[in-house]
Amino acid sequence: MAPKVFMFRVLAMTLFILPIVSPANFSFPAVFNFGDSNSDTGGLAAGVAFPVGPPNGQTYFLMPSGRFCDGRLIIDFLMNAMDLPFLNPYLDSVGAPDFWTGCNFATGGSTIRPANAASTSPFSLGIQVAQFVRFKARVHLLTKDKKLSRYLPSEESFKQAVYMFDIGQNDLDGAFYSKSEAEVIAFIPIILTEFETVIKRLYYEGGARKFWIHSTGPLGCLPRIIATFGKDPSKLDQFGCVNSHNHAATQFNMQLHDLCTKFRLNLYELCVSGFTQPLAACCGYGGLPLNFDNRIACGQTKNLNGSVVTATPCNNTVEYVNWDGNHYTEAANEHVSSQILTGDYLDPPQRMISIFWDSSSLNRPEKK
Repeated sequence: MAPKVFMFRVLAMTLFILPIVSPANFSFPAVFNFGDSNSDTGGLAAGVAFPVGPPNGQTYFLMPSGRFCDGRLIIDFLMNAMDLPFLNPYLDSVGAPDFWTGCNFATGGSTIRPANAASTSPFSLGIQVAQFVRFKARVHLLTKDKKLSRYLPSEESFKQAVYMFDIGQNDLDGAFYSKSEAEVIAFIPIILTEFETVIKRLYYEGGARKFWIHSTGPLGCLPRIIATFGKDPSKLDQFGCVNSHNHAATQFNMQLHDLCTKFRLNLYELCVSGFTQPLAACCGYGGLPLNFDNRIACGQTKNLNGSVVTATPCNNTVEYVNWDGNHYTEAANEHVSSQILTGDYLDPPQRMISIFWDSSSLNRPEKK
């Protein structure tokens, strides 16, 4: 029987903030986001024309939106809670994107460590931060034109913005294809050294002062990982997740916590309850318990073993934690966001109701 309660380490919100945030000064006029597919709002689709077709986006956008999800991501819910529009991808130049309240540098498949020829995305975290540094410099020049200033962040917005990070899962994931569990864990300090370097660059060169960092999720509970590494029942935990991958994810979060102690960071766990299918992919093929087959991706139609089959979405996405075997459903993202927004996961914990930035307080130049 599938467990009704699923320990969900994904995207537990923590803050490194100078000065310390309190309900009295919790105001973010802009958000700059860095990460992988868990917070990509269309970067990979725009940057390398990566196909993110139907049924992605079906729940909220009613069409593909560049997100690896049936609907909104956690970052979308957080932006909405602050009464800010969804973040436009830095790499998407079509449609005259508006960056007044921030910009999203996240791209699916990105890693903390530098990308290589086999990487899904060439836009590793270091590249994303380099893009931000250039973006800020260009904004400084372009905002001298009052017409353009209506679409770009003000200098004050850069100073008061929050800088979000949701990345690291792909570093661990990729390492397991060539390393043992012990070797992957030994690799974690190397990953986090790169992360620290990037944070420092953003602080000293980019002027960032408020950092919002998510921990990585239970990698071993992804249907794709279970289907690939969990064929031996002895390698699974009580929930049916792959022990080695979850152990590595836990070690990553613990070491990230240790690294960020100097930045006043703490990592916590969120608990997702009420999902009747905590492990199975909503959009996949093969049926329960995982409804996932490595040979066919969500939305694809293929000939498998002489039969033409399609990986179709489930009838009720709100019952599922996982969307396509590798990413999370809008329902799961909404649940985690609601837990984050209670303020219980801040350090120190604090209530966040009615303390979000009021967009009307910024005197944005009127568009004409």
